[in-house]
Amino acid sequence: MVNRVLLAVLIFVSPVLAREPVDDPIPGPVPARVLYVVDGDTVRVRARIWLGQEVDTYVRLNGVDTAEMHAHCDYERGMAQKAADYVSRLLPEGGAVTLMDVTYDKYGRRVVARLITAGGQDLSGLLLKSGLARPYDGGHKQGWCDGE
Repeated sequence: MVNRVLLAVLIFVSPVLAREPVDDPIPGPVPARVLYVVDGDTVRVRARIWLGQEVDTYVRLNGVDTAEMHAHCDYERGMAQKAADYVSRLLPEGGAVTLMDVTYDKYGRRVVARLITAGGQDLSGLLLKSGLARPYDGGHKQGWCDGE
């Protein structure tokens, strides 16, 4: 149990200390509260990692890619805004969510996780069904501007 807590602290608090991504995800559930929606596939949360201990972190949704707000074309910017608005409607500030399968992000500024809504739905799946996201496996991202 102590090792799991230590791993949670390393993943959420000190990504700079870990030079390599952590191969052993925290399976969850990790209860959290939404602080704000960054964009369609990134949310800032306050996660409860231990009794009386909470950590604010960015969560990159596992398995999906949404359009970027700072895009090269109007179509992508519009899709990015639609995705962010959709996620904001599903995840109100202060709302409860659950993180599952939490792993270290390759860029070190956030974690990657499945995010489960208060209603028990996987947010990535909802985004895919809505047409506001594409499947993403961590490799090269497909551009959105060709959809104009």
